[in-house]
Amino acid sequence: MDRPSLKRQLNYLLIGLLIGAAFTVVIAFGLPERDSQSAPTATPGGELSGIAVAPQAGALAPAFTLQDLDGKSISLSDFHGQVVLLNFWAVWCSPCLVEMPMFEARYQSLKDDGFIVLGVNFDDPPEDVRIYGEALELTFPLVLDPGGVVQDLYRIRGYPSSVIIDGDGVVQVVQVGLMTDEQLDGYLEEMGF
Repeated sequence: MDRPSLKRQLNYLLIGLLIGAAFTVVIAFGLPERDSQSAPTATPGGELSGIAVAPQAGALAPAFTLQDLDGKSISLSDFHGQVVLLNFWAVWCSPCLVEMPMFEARYQSLKDDGFIVLGVNFDDPPEDVRIYGEALELTFPLVLDPGGVVQDLYRIRGYPSSVIIDGDGVVQVVQVGLMTDEQLDGYLEEMGF
């Protein structure tokens, strides 16, 4: 068996050192953020500082503005100081429609105490959203997310998905899948209700 030449051995050594250096940099500094929304820090109202903006527990909730069924702009910041349950749903999602009456009941009983439900619909035609909202007798705001921009911002990959945000705008709960009465009551109890 032939021995590799000294030049080839040095090349292998150099490649190994470069790969090792790359791993060291990744370990030391981490991977770059996936998108610009999760990297910056924010100071909402000057109250919180240095907290990352991301759709994950312990981070500031990414800001957004969407239109409701009447064309009125609704921003997440409109609800500062309140506990917000963002419910990401679609009209074709049967589990979404199952949990909505539960959200409506909690909204009705707690809205005067600072609890808001915001139904963020995934790119369905407005008339379909209106029909389902009326059929389910929903009174909490339903907003339209054309193209799923906010869905992407919150990295929603399954329906239904819910995000609970405290009065300071910090994400406390991220749940993918159908939420039960017991789960919702537990989350609300943790939020002081």
